[in-house]
Amino acid sequence: MGMDKVIEKKKGIQKKHIFWSLGILLVSFLIVKLIFGDHSSVFRTEKDKLSVSSVEDGIFNDYITVIGQVEPITTIFLDAVEGGTVEERFIEEGAIVKKGDVILRLENRQLYQTILNSEAALAEKENYLRNTRINFESELIQSKRNILDSDYKLTRKKRTYNQYESLYKEALISKEDYLQSKEDFEYEGHLLTINKLKAKNDSMLRATSMITLETDLGKMRQMLDLVHERLGDLNVKVPVDGQLGMLDAEIGQSINGGQRIGQINVLNNFKVNAKIDEHYIDRVVRGLTASLDRNGTNFNLTVKKVYPDVREGQFKIDLVFEGQTPENVRTGQTYHVKLELGESQKALMIPRGGFFQSTGGQWVFVLNDAETEAVKRQIKIGKQNPQYYEVLEGLQAGEKVITSGYEMFGTNDRIVF
Repeated sequence: MGMDKVIEKKKGIQKKHIFWSLGILLVSFLIVKLIFGDHSSVFRTEKDKLSVSSVEDGIFNDYITVIGQVEPITTIFLDAVEGGTVEERFIEEGAIVKKGDVILRLENRQLYQTILNSEAALAEKENYLRNTRINFESELIQSKRNILDSDYKLTRKKRTYNQYESLYKEALISKEDYLQSKEDFEYEGHLLTINKLKAKNDSMLRATSMITLETDLGKMRQMLDLVHERLGDLNVKVPVDGQLGMLDAEIGQSINGGQRIGQINVLNNFKVNAKIDEHYIDRVVRGLTASLDRNGTNFNLTVKKVYPDVREGQFKIDLVFEGQTPENVRTGQTYHVKLELGESQKALMIPRGGFFQSTGGQWVFVLNDAETEAVKRQIKIGKQNPQYYEVLEGLQAGEKVITSGYEMFGTNDRIVF
């Protein structure tokens, strides 16, 4: 029986060693890739489909462009002072009118009846005053007659009393006759005093009553004049020179007193009414300057009024022309107005683009030097005008950014071209 043969181990690198080494290297590479690799999400697109702009270092003009509509500098509203039915219409909308021109004539039969009643009441009051004056004159004559009669009787009684007093002292008449003459004399004296007092009181009463009646009569005349003025108000007249801008009244239409029926546009000057995004509400104040271009000529304006209320994300302002006004300007015309919000200053700028709607100006995609890809970067935007955004932080002059819309990029952090 033979002995077993001992197999010697092979020396050197074997195949399994190569496999093990390749495996270790692969695992190490994966670990390094996992730890130090770029894990940002990537979006691939063609560069030609995007708008790419350079960051510029220049002068930033702080202005916005707003759309304004021409309006008259002043609008006078026409309200019907007196109600009635439209009987005749003399002037049509858009016509140039002068102060005092009659626009409409109204018919109001109830007003006619009121005038007749007022005239009848005035005639009655005048007749009453006339009769009262006659009665007062009669009473005055009677009072004078009573005083005259009392004075006459007092004179006679006094003479009788003086005679009886002398006779009584000589014992030629009885004491009774003497006393009776004395009493008659004193009675007539008291009666004359009463008649004079009554005449005085009657005179004062007449004067007071006549003043009151005259005052009442004057008031009635004034009332009648006012009623006649109401009759004149049935003719609706132009209050100022201008243009009849709107007239809401047709023949046969019933108009109530105080109802608005039209307006007069004063054309000695114009204003421009514009709506502005509420984003600028804290920066737009009265006195800001603006300009507009018409047929190559620049016209200056100033903000006259800023309306406080915001509607549908916008607020309104009124601008007035300073100096020259465009020729042949018409109410309702639309202008693009350049409104200056501040002084021009040096700044970093990027052109306006659709990216702002997606990012709110908080970040942009910045291209690398080779322009093979773009990476998201946080920035800070300041002011803006119709052409540029002012960059406060995050970018440098000469860098390029994607300014077109970011809607198709989703949540990706990097864009590869």
